[in-house]
Amino acid sequence: MIQDLLVYVVFMGYAIGVMLGIATLFTWVERKQSAIMADRIGANRAYIRIPFTNIKLVWMGLFHGIADGAKMLLKENFTPKTYDRFCFNLAPWLAAVPVLVVFAVIPFGGTIVPGDLIPALHDFFGSRSYTMQVANLDAGILVIMAISGIGILGTMLAGWSSNNKFSLLGAARAASQMISYEVSMGLAIICLVVTYGTLDLNQMVQWQSGTLFGFLPAWGIIVQPLGFILFLTAAIAENKRVPFDLPECESELVAGYFTEYSAMKMGLFMLSEFIEIVVVSALLVTLFLGGYNLPYMNDTGFVFPGGSTLAMSHLAVVVTQVVTFLVKVVLVGCFQIQIRWSLPRFRYDQLMRFGWKFLLPFAAVNLVVTACVRWLTL
Repeated sequence: MIQDLLVYVVFMGYAIGVMLGIATLFTWVERKQSAIMADRIGANRAYIRIPFTNIKLVWMGLFHGIADGAKMLLKENFTPKTYDRFCFNLAPWLAAVPVLVVFAVIPFGGTIVPGDLIPALHDFFGSRSYTMQVANLDAGILVIMAISGIGILGTMLAGWSSNNKFSLLGAARAASQMISYEVSMGLAIICLVVTYGTLDLNQMVQWQSGTLFGFLPAWGIIVQPLGFILFLTAAIAENKRVPFDLPECESELVAGYFTEYSAMKMGLFMLSEFIEIVVVSALLVTLFLGGYNLPYMNDTGFVFPGGSTLAMSHLAVVVTQVVTFLVKVVLVGCFQIQIRWSLPRFRYDQLMRFGWKFLLPFAAVNLVVTACVRWLTL
C-alpha cells in the first residue's frame, strides 16, 4: 500500500539522518571532550558566516565535522602503484554499508498511528499503526549478528588489496581481533535472549518497560549487569577503538589497514567508525537501558509503582520516546569516547589474551548462570 511505503521511506530517511548526523556530531565531541579532559581549548575555529554580513556562527567549533567532510570530498584520490583495483575500491563500502544496515532493525520509538498523530491524515491512513522501526523482524538480533560480521571483510580486503606490509599486518590484526571478540559478544547476546525469551528487539524493549520487585525498572543493565560490561567491552573491541585500536595504531602501523587510502575512501573508513559508535550506543540502549522508554513508561503513558498512572496523548508519547532514545544514544556515545581517552592501548598479545582467557570465560559462566536462573524461575 502507498501509505505503508510512505511511512517506511520516512523511517529510512530518519534512520540514515540520525546515524550520519550523530556520527558527525561525535567527530566534534571526540575533539572537544578530549580537549576538556586534557585542559585544552579544542575545536573552536570552524564557522559559518551568515551571507552578506560579518556575523560568524562559531558555536564552539561545532562545524568542524562539516569542514572535515568537505575536505575529504575535495582532496585528490591517490592510489598505490600496485594494488587490486576492484577490492581496493570495494573495501570502504563493505566497511560502511553493513554498519548502516544494522540500524534498520533497531526500534527508535514505540507504536505510531499517523491518523491519530495528525488528524488531517486520518482519512488517508485510517487506523493503521506502525512500529517505529525500519524492519520489524521477529529475529532482529540474529540479523544484527549476521550483518555485523560482514564489516570484517571490508577491513581484510583493504589491507590485502593495498599491497602494503603495514596495511596487511593491520588487516590480519583486525580480522583476528574482531572474530575473537565476536564470540564473547554473541554469548552476551544469548544471555539476553534467554532472559527476555525473544529475539525481537521491540519485544525486548517492552519487557524492560516492566518492573522488578514492584518498583525497580526491569532494564537489562539491572538483570544482566555482567552481560552489559561484556557487551560494551566486546563492542568497543569490534569497533577497533582505544584501548583496542591495534589494527590502525599510528605508532606502529602508520594507519594500519587503510594506510594507502586517501580522500573520501579514507573518509568512509573514519566515518564508519563513528557511525558504529552510534549503532553500538543504540544497541546498548535497546538491549540494556530500556530502549526508547523512560522508567515506568509504555505506549499509553506512565504506570508508576503502586498502580497510579499518568495518561499521555499519542503525540506526547511519540515525541517523548523519540527524544528519549536520541538522548540515551548520545550519552552512551559520549561515554564510549570518554573510555577512548581514559585508557592506554593494549599490547597485541595482551589484547588476544584478554579476549580469550578473560572475557570469554566470564561470558560462558554468565550464560550458564543465566540459563540456570531462567530454568528455576519458569
